[in-house]
Amino acid sequence: MALIHDWLVGEGGAEKVLESFFNMFSHPPIYTLFYDHGKMEKTFCSNGEIHCSFLQKIPLSLSFYRHLLPFFPWAVESFDLKEFDLIVSSSHAVAKGIKVEDHQLHICYCHTPMRYIWDLQEEYLSPFSSPVQKALRVVFHRLRKWDIKTSQRVDVFVANSMHVAKRIERAYQRKAVTIYPPVAVDDFYCSEQKEGYYITHGRLVPYKRVDLLVEAFRLMPDRKLVIIGTGPEEKKLRKRASQNVEFLGFVERSKLALYLSQAKAYLFAAEEDFGIGVVEAQASGLPVIALGKGGALETVIQGRTGIFFNEASIGSLIEAIKSFEKKEDTFNAASIKNHAEQFSVVHFQEKFELLVEASKKEFHESRHLSRGKRNSTLASF
Repeated sequence: MALIHDWLVGEGGAEKVLESFFNMFSHPPIYTLFYDHGKMEKTFCSNGEIHCSFLQKIPLSLSFYRHLLPFFPWAVESFDLKEFDLIVSSSHAVAKGIKVEDHQLHICYCHTPMRYIWDLQEEYLSPFSSPVQKALRVVFHRLRKWDIKTSQRVDVFVANSMHVAKRIERAYQRKAVTIYPPVAVDDFYCSEQKEGYYITHGRLVPYKRVDLLVEAFRLMPDRKLVIIGTGPEEKKLRKRASQNVEFLGFVERSKLALYLSQAKAYLFAAEEDFGIGVVEAQASGLPVIALGKGGALETVIQGRTGIFFNEASIGSLIEAIKSFEKKEDTFNAASIKNHAEQFSVVHFQEKFELLVEASKKEFHESRHLSRGKRNSTLASF
């Protein structure tokens, strides 16, 4: 078998999924558009056989790889994987578009269809001038056509949440099985020592809506917010923050676990596909105050492991925080942590292995069918 992943230029949730596949299937070769050895040398990749696309050879490509987006389909289709019987793609962009032969079973773990050509196109285009937007719309249109066409190269789609499964069906008219991504819940623990602060962590990018948290705590100077993580929004957020908001930047995982364990509650204002940070918080026994949209609706239980606020606004968030404080004593840390256990690495691997074996059996029985008809047969998983 072989694994294919969009790019390896940093470690995030998608790379944790790939790592689970890598360990689960005894270190198969990995194919990827770009590989930043410096950023990935201390990860599972150091033990892997990594194959990069021709785009890797372009000078400074690792610094400006996103600018090469129009060439991504060409690059992923240039890989020759004819020798493999099973291909597992880990895709949030173009990895699912790998060319396949009739004898090959292709299972795609889809983190999301490409956000910038589907749901979030206007958000991605907004920073650019009108002429650049016009050119990018042409590129995005062509990418959508390619994306839809190559979705038929996948035999079985696996989504990382029911939220994403619906998006896959809208974009590709394909059904998807939901298997939640692996979260290293054993890295986190509950603590009786609480410091009384609220906390959030993750990449500081616009769609995470950390700006809402910063503005809300400006209006609540008697409460403290701790923000862990870095990203392009950090400088702007620091300028807007009041003194009761503390930025810790990047911290080691052991320190992250400590800060989470001693917090009062976890705040999450994004509409995320899944939201690994929300599960990590619950693995620390923390109640979660989250926007009631996206993957959080599948990982947080209202009134038991957290509460939801209805809209991404400062007022709605503040109201939710005050509502939580009136009943925070009703949340049980051990119960919250127990809920998070269902998202463990072990559970993920068990479910995915079962799906692979069932898919192999059905694939073998339907090999006489054309790929399109075979896809319909395999969609029942």
